[in-house]
Amino acid sequence: MRTRFTGRHAKFAIAATAALLAATPSSSQTVSDNAVPQAGLNIPEQLTIFGEDNPNVRRATAIVNGDIITGTDVSQRLALIVTANGGTVSKEEEDRLRLQVLRNLIDETLQIQEAEANEITISQAEIDQTFNQVVQQNFRRDLNSIEPYLRRNGSSTYTLKQQIKGELAWSRLLRRNIQPFINVGDEEVNAIIERLNASKGTTEYRIGEIYMSAAPEAAEQVASNMRQILDQIRQGGSFVAYARQFSEASTAVTGGDLGWVRPVQLPQSLADAAAQMQIGQVVGPVQVPGGFSILYLIDQRQILTADPRNAVLSLKQLAIGFPPGTTEAQATSRAAEFATATQNIKGCGAANEIAANIGASVVDNDQVRLKDLPGPLQSTIANLQIGQASQPFGSVTDGVRVLILCGRDDPQTATAPSFDKIMSDLENERINKRAQIYLRDLRRDAIIEYN
Repeated sequence: MRTRFTGRHAKFAIAATAALLAATPSSSQTVSDNAVPQAGLNIPEQLTIFGEDNPNVRRATAIVNGDIITGTDVSQRLALIVTANGGTVSKEEEDRLRLQVLRNLIDETLQIQEAEANEITISQAEIDQTFNQVVQQNFRRDLNSIEPYLRRNGSSTYTLKQQIKGELAWSRLLRRNIQPFINVGDEEVNAIIERLNASKGTTEYRIGEIYMSAAPEAAEQVASNMRQILDQIRQGGSFVAYARQFSEASTAVTGGDLGWVRPVQLPQSLADAAAQMQIGQVVGPVQVPGGFSILYLIDQRQILTADPRNAVLSLKQLAIGFPPGTTEAQATSRAAEFATATQNIKGCGAANEIAANIGASVVDNDQVRLKDLPGPLQSTIANLQIGQASQPFGSVTDGVRVLILCGRDDPQTATAPSFDKIMSDLENERINKRAQIYLRDLRRDAIIEYN
């Protein structure tokens, strides 16, 4: 169990920038959009903006408390994002991403500066260890090929390692300056365990989230930005990569993963959206208090109830292929013969002999989780009895195969998270809320010069 609101530590004032993006450049602009004034700022509804307000003429460089963020830094970080999301974005999307990247780099610089001021040093070995994990998980490449790969795409290993350094430094700073002052009582943990037991059998969700804050006057522009992100993800972009770069929630460092949450832990709009989603679906932007979210439903389960999809299966696969030039009609005829032969299998003991008779290959696997199979196959295999074969599936290109269920180990009854796990989650929630305030104060005190 993880608590929903783990602290929105914003990656910069997106609302203000969104408002600037929405403005039409002119030497004198009159605005009358009936926007609600910010509390305490006494901003009139009727106002005039004097001078040019065109973000396109600003250079994407800054000096943050004396540390320079160069145009190369911005370009390489932008290229890293584009590369991680398929390698192509529109010019309009690229311009929007560039503005967001600069905000991210400013926050990252402030975090590293504060860590250094507190004599926190991140060793090169720590950076390299995390770097190796990210390369394998996010880029699916080995360490020898990642540097030339990133350079061909306009980025570098330096910019990825710098991002990792910022995340590690900020995390260690929070552990030193905030975590020791966080207290969670035993009675709080016991109360959560009681609520979990009372909720047994109800649904909980594992959700990924990209959150962006939005003041009322900038809501339309922020929502538009998020729709563009959603389009990129639906076209094959990495949800995790976009969450790491652009989510203003503290869960950005984990790719937006909120962990397992119950509907009561979510804002009502998110709970309603999650209840309508299918596993693997991405929706948004969903309006929440203070901004908008894009949701990704990673998984769902019943609280304290064994998930039948966690059953471990022993499977035998029989497969046939088709030689080049096989027509659809020929493949269909061959597949029908294959189906007839395999449906007559009486247990896994007879499968090898039948496979030899029909020229099929055989593969055994005794450690397959039902939930790891493709969605369309899960319900089919779940309903098989021991020794039965599935209906044939495949294509002319990939061949046709069947799966025979040789054994099944059903999951044990689920239990509540441990006392220590719940206490750790509560501590992390409070640390992240303090982190939001900490970063806000760093921004407020920073001296930032734009070139």
